[in-house]
Amino acid sequence: MSTAMPLPKYHQIYLVLREQLHEGRFVQGLPGELSLMQQFDVARVTIRRALEQLAAEGLITREPGRGTWPAAQLPAQEAAPARQAKSSRLTGLLENLVSMGLHTSVKVLDFQVILASAEVASALNLDRGAQVQKALRVRSTKAGPLSLITTYIPQTIGAQFGRKDLAKKPILLLLEEAGVKLGRAEQRISARLADADAARHLDVSVGSALLAVRRLIYDDQDRPVQWLHGLYRPDRYEYLMQLSRVGDIDAQVWVSKELSAQFH
Repeated sequence: MSTAMPLPKYHQIYLVLREQLHEGRFVQGLPGELSLMQQFDVARVTIRRALEQLAAEGLITREPGRGTWPAAQLPAQEAAPARQAKSSRLTGLLENLVSMGLHTSVKVLDFQVILASAEVASALNLDRGAQVQKALRVRSTKAGPLSLITTYIPQTIGAQFGRKDLAKKPILLLLEEAGVKLGRAEQRISARLADADAARHLDVSVGSALLAVRRLIYDDQDRPVQWLHGLYRPDRYEYLMQLSRVGDIDAQVWVSKELSAQFH
């Protein structure tokens, strides 16, 4: 029997309304609370909590006696010109990740030097038992927790920065400041259900669906310099890949043209 627990009803309604807002469905204003109660078959308190979350994120404005309206300009629309301008300067996954780090806040939950397990040693091409820096962090946007990130870095590199540095700067910038010339990244994305620990840090219910990311960063000499395990809230993070076809008609494949990680 499955033990997964769904997202709270108010949060599901919030997600639906947020998507509809971004699609421009409420030019004439949002339906009233009674209408939304009937639409989603929930109590008024549930609708109000969903609307309160939308209002807290600046997506809607609520005026007593006049109704609920989309904000004059949604955050995604406000950010679009900035993202377009930035894309002309920053291309590729690594630059995008640095940009995201600069526009979110981070809390370091744990920081220590450990002996590499067989799995960590294999990923970082180290001897088993070699020293590695392990850090556990929660990254957040104004809306709340975005991701729970565990990183492993060879201590020969990690020794050049500490816990306070991780709380102030994106880790990729710290690697560059440590003399690492970043090269490429390998990334795997899958789905995972939140356990009690992840649920507590990401402010979701146990069993909620999360995006699970494993990312291995290499330097320009193709040496692994960071292994990351990340859990992301899918309502606050999206991964965009632009693809184009190559090859002849009998052997056409889709290849990645540009990668980006976006957050809400």
